[in-house]
Amino acid sequence: MPTISMFYGIIIRMYCAPNEHNPPHIHVYYQDDKAVIDIKRVELTQGKLHKKKLRLVLAWVELRQEDLLADWELAQNGELPFKIDPLR
Repeated sequence: MPTISMFYGIIIRMYCAPNEHNPPHIHVYYQDDKAVIDIKRVELTQGKLHKKKLRLVLAWVELRQEDLLADWELAQNGELPFKIDPLR
């Protein structure tokens, strides 16, 4: 699962597997926390993430939603997603 972005100690990854289960989502890691974020709905769907870090990730997803959905399409075709600029 390639890392597509990192910021403030948060690691964002996306599976590169054809037919990865929908809806489009990312996997987020911060210290011992793991979470899954729905890209289209911009919300936490699984796991847990420190409250402040969750706010940062959700803001980043809103800003980068178009890029994330394009990466999702690449990943669905078995291609590697592009790196996406971190939150600054």
